[in-house]
Amino acid sequence: MRVAVIGANGQLGQDVAYAFAGLGEEVYALTHVDIELSSLDSVEACLRSRSPDLVVNTAAMHHVENCEQQPERAYAVNATGSFHLAKVTRDLGAALLHVSTDYVFDGKQATPYVESDEAIPLNVYGKTKLEGEQLVIATNPRHFVLRTAALYGKSPCRAKGGQNFVDLMLRLARERGRVRVVAHEFTTPTATAELARQIAVLSRSESYGLYHATAEGSCSWYEFAREIFRLAEVEVKLEVASPTEFPQKVSRPFYSVLENRELMDRNLNIFRPWQAGLQEYLSGKLQEAAIPA
Repeated sequence: MRVAVIGANGQLGQDVAYAFAGLGEEVYALTHVDIELSSLDSVEACLRSRSPDLVVNTAAMHHVENCEQQPERAYAVNATGSFHLAKVTRDLGAALLHVSTDYVFDGKQATPYVESDEAIPLNVYGKTKLEGEQLVIATNPRHFVLRTAALYGKSPCRAKGGQNFVDLMLRLARERGRVRVVAHEFTTPTATAELARQIAVLSRSESYGLYHATAEGSCSWYEFAREIFRLAEVEVKLEVASPTEFPQKVSRPFYSVLENRELMDRNLNIFRPWQAGLQEYLSGKLQEAAIPA
């Protein structure tokens, strides 16, 4: 199978390309240099020259504050760009696996969101990603749309200054010895390596549709930090921050827990508890640190 991974230099994209390569697939690792999602001509030229059987879109404008400041650009990439991919893949007879976000929800629910729950985004990022979902679903019948949350992985996340939450916590503990984290926001930490493996499994089926795809379980950001320090065996003074201590410039959902109901109903869910993914990630960092440069 020929697989084109868009955003292949990103935090998730690199792990997706690696997962498919590990299965022996022919992988085209595409970056912004190769394809501009907001341009139909660029999308068409790039994909037609490669004739993929599957396109995995991990690219997005996902810096939440920048989306608020540049809504037209966010719409062009997250919504119009998704339509361009859906149209071209449909015309080529290819499947499209499109990665979306928990930010399509308002976070006012107290139980995990399932795929059928009403999506009510709070910010420009969420609104443009929701419209992208809808355009993909309406345009290419051979679609997989995956909503995920709280990603962290080996590759740098450019939208977060190259550092994910796990690495940030470890750095702050090392530099300060004291860390304060909010306990009123809830999510499901999801390792990109785990999500990449799930994407590879789902793509080999013909069970097209909308899916939630996160690790199993949930926690507050404070509980996430506590588990990071416990597994990494780091001595640090961890304290609960007040809800107003780190004011957000843009509204975000306080409760971003997703349930993988559709994956489970179709016997396609391979996610483990979020703690297992974190353990694997931290073990990999230790192994890397032990290898001489």
